[in-house]
Amino acid sequence: MANYQGCISVSPSHFTWHKLCYLRLFMCIPFHRSPSDALESRGTTRLQLRFQNKLLPTCFTNTTIQSVDNTAITLVLFDASYNTIVSYGPLSSTKIVIVPLDDDFSADDHENWSESDFDSKVVYARDGKRPLLTGDLILNLKEGVAELNDVVFTDNSSWRRSRKFRLGAKAQNVTAGVRIREARSEGFVVKDQRGESYKKHYPPSLGDEVWRLEKIAKVGVLHMRLKSHKIYTLNDFLQVYTTNESWLCTLLGGPSNVWKTIVKHAKTCILDDKVYLYRCVADGTGILFNSIFEVVGATFNGLSHLSMNELDEFQKSMVEALKQQVYKDLDGMIPTDLSSVATPVLAANLDSDCLRTASLGMQDANIPFPHQGT
Repeated sequence: MANYQGCISVSPSHFTWHKLCYLRLFMCIPFHRSPSDALESRGTTRLQLRFQNKLLPTCFTNTTIQSVDNTAITLVLFDASYNTIVSYGPLSSTKIVIVPLDDDFSADDHENWSESDFDSKVVYARDGKRPLLTGDLILNLKEGVAELNDVVFTDNSSWRRSRKFRLGAKAQNVTAGVRIREARSEGFVVKDQRGESYKKHYPPSLGDEVWRLEKIAKVGVLHMRLKSHKIYTLNDFLQVYTTNESWLCTLLGGPSNVWKTIVKHAKTCILDDKVYLYRCVADGTGILFNSIFEVVGATFNGLSHLSMNELDEFQKSMVEALKQQVYKDLDGMIPTDLSSVATPVLAANLDSDCLRTASLGMQDANIPFPHQGT
């Protein structure tokens, strides 16, 4: 084990009780009882490795493991007695090894487990198989934080009794007498890569085929029903949802938990910055729509464009009437360069979530739409 006594110098101007608590770990400086003593006497290890974000509940072999929020999987060294990340001192750059664990790990996250308990849950490859986990499995914390960028399972989890794996993280070469509790993720299923072509996307993209949405199976009944009405992509789906929600709901079997799940997943889609302009008459009146045909702005002189939040009640009623005409004649929509129409206020509102609800109550209108067919 490394000896840190010769690596630490403390300036009097920076000497604080908080730092002294860390120095006690590294240099064995005796002093009176600290909050961590009471914490550890209750059976909770003070220093803990933790995964900061949740992993997807399903991943695929030979594919990088991802988090639910689609950000880098982050690992931290946490001081439970001070509720903070250990961002300085020798332990803040500890070497970490990533290992595969069985999901059958009964200890509660708020409880302690021993190093041997953790090691007993490490899973090894089946006979004749490649190493179960590959990629960047050795990390060095930097200021108490590390990111997992390339971790891959080579085998599915169906052969385990729990039918799931976890990721684990364990500190290496820690100074004698210091215990750092290992990290473990939530359990997740690993499927063979051949199933990836059927997996859902979180979040989905506008260009995704519509079966990437939850509850719509590839080449299933709902998929083929949508396809028969020329609704191929998520963009198609959301355009129809915006212009005629009730018709789309009926097409998919009417109000139900399935319908709610499909719509909820579809609405997590991140929109692009594409806009369309529809001019109704020679006086310059027109409406701006986003890529899924939600109203995001209007012009009444052909020059300045206002966001929906800037319109008064009379202007909103005009937009409502014009929008009904637009939904009957979508061919009149003209793709428009955002920079040519976006004032600072409008540009800000185009990125605002509040515009997702600015459909002015037209979603239940019985308006024909080209994709609906007959």
